[in-house]
Amino acid sequence: MRAISSRLLCALAAVLIASVSSLPAQAEPIRGAGSTFAAPVIGRWAKNYETARTDGGSYTSPDWTVDYEPVGSLAGIMRLAQPEMDFAATDAPIPPADLAQRNLAQFPIVLGGVAIVTNIDGVAAGKLRLSGPVLADIFLGRLQNWSDPAIRALNPDLTLPDLRIALLHRKDGSGTTFALTEYLSSVSPEWKAKFGADTLIAWPSGTGAEGSQGIVRAVAATKGGIAYVEFGQARRASLAFATLQNRNGQFIQPDAVGFRRAAEAADWANARDFFVKLTDLSGEGVYPIAAATFVVVPRNRAAGRIARVHDLFRLAFETGADDATALGYLPLPAPLVDQIKRSWGNAARTGG
Repeated sequence: MRAISSRLLCALAAVLIASVSSLPAQAEPIRGAGSTFAAPVIGRWAKNYETARTDGGSYTSPDWTVDYEPVGSLAGIMRLAQPEMDFAATDAPIPPADLAQRNLAQFPIVLGGVAIVTNIDGVAAGKLRLSGPVLADIFLGRLQNWSDPAIRALNPDLTLPDLRIALLHRKDGSGTTFALTEYLSSVSPEWKAKFGADTLIAWPSGTGAEGSQGIVRAVAATKGGIAYVEFGQARRASLAFATLQNRNGQFIQPDAVGFRRAAEAADWANARDFFVKLTDLSGEGVYPIAAATFVVVPRNRAAGRIARVHDLFRLAFETGADDATALGYLPLPAPLVDQIKRSWGNAARTGG
């Protein structure tokens, strides 16, 4: 009898183990971190994703939610070392060699641009004209007053005050900083030699602020201030922005048309891992500091976790274009979206 009881207990234990192992993994949100540039649109898409997955019902699951922390591009990439993170969002694309070395994949999710914002009494949005070399000299600290002859020569119709220029910049690692400094490196040999393009640099002068919202608040509170911020955030905060001279000699305001022209000038089709340059491109109507936000996914995560990230952004591509436009971004062109979806399939087939 004892032998039969032992066999029964073993059988029951096996059934219990099999039952537990067949249960689905604990439901958890999709976890991401990084870009403050794209935080508004990722937040909107996250709400849309949960709504779509509940399909009008009252039941929801953490699996259908997104926990995104806008900590800046550099911090987001660093957080990928944490095993619970599913993706990072960065406005500075990672070179293909670095992706391969770290076993990562990346794809763009939205386009936009960096606006140069100012706080000068009597100078409305789009009225101040700046060339690349003049902007570089401002950030180098060489031009220190808004009435400097170099600035007045570009703005003969403006009355510029005798007011000291107050430089403001991001003090955290930021893809927006990368876009600006990549542009400055293209238009100023001195900037390129001394500082180059990076998400975090040792600024030659000025005052630092944390995050995009910190920059927005700082420039709004600083007379004579000049800073850089994602265009949609500048527009929502009603900040005055400058018109920039592009490679073709045209003065272009930051807007969807200029961003689209820049995206069209980039060679996405031949770019390995979608690694392209979007600043200081030649072309009619091109805005010179365009940018894209990229999602970076570790290839060593469980296939189901990677699939959830793809599912989130697949829905965003298919239904989120109007939300992106309303927030001041530019949705990706359809051929580029198709290229991204094909890359997801290729990654799955190669075990990514």
